[in-house]
Amino acid sequence: MTVLALTFKTALGVTLLCVLFGVPTAYLLANLEGTWRNVLLMAVALPFLTSILIRTYAWMAILGRNGVVNQLLQAVGLTSAPMRLMHNELGVYVGMVHVLLPFMILPAYSVMSGIDRRLLHAAQSLGASPRKALVSVFLPLALPGIASGALLVFLIAIGFYITPALLGGPKQVMISNLIEVQVMELLNWGFGSALAFVLLAATVVLMVLFDRFLGLERLTV
Repeated sequence: MTVLALTFKTALGVTLLCVLFGVPTAYLLANLEGTWRNVLLMAVALPFLTSILIRTYAWMAILGRNGVVNQLLQAVGLTSAPMRLMHNELGVYVGMVHVLLPFMILPAYSVMSGIDRRLLHAAQSLGASPRKALVSVFLPLALPGIASGALLVFLIAIGFYITPALLGGPKQVMISNLIEVQVMELLNWGFGSALAFVLLAATVVLMVLFDRFLGLERLTV
């Protein structure tokens, strides 16, 4: 039960971080035009051209004891010894957010780019401040895209395997890692199958809830 709770806690934390970083990025993308929009879109989509394994190994080189971050911190005098930036919760969150952030940005951007900006001008002409118009008009219209991105991130995160295995430690074992151990190492097919069923059931429940409140057609917007 601890592994299951840790899995959902990690997936939720990663999802919240992706929303925090992804929504402003999607909003910026939706308001840019021409070359700058294309450049930023390419930057968002570029990680898809590299495998998750390679990206995770890159983070191991960046966050390691002799990695770029530790060398920079020691060079500027902020630390006197290498910090432990991986094989812990921090490493898992950094790696998973980096991998899953595009899944948050692209659905949110898709919806935001289709919102008629004349609605914001109309709200401002009726006395709303730009910030009030953004919160009261734009964000409610963008909510389906934000919710779709958050759902995609969460569903992928609860089944993540490579990044927690390489960047996490003994206390960051997620359900997918436990399934692999039970099936491949301990040959406990029964328990491994039960864990896989729990993972599948959680995914189905989330999809049903999303369809109930927002509609699955939002995922294809």
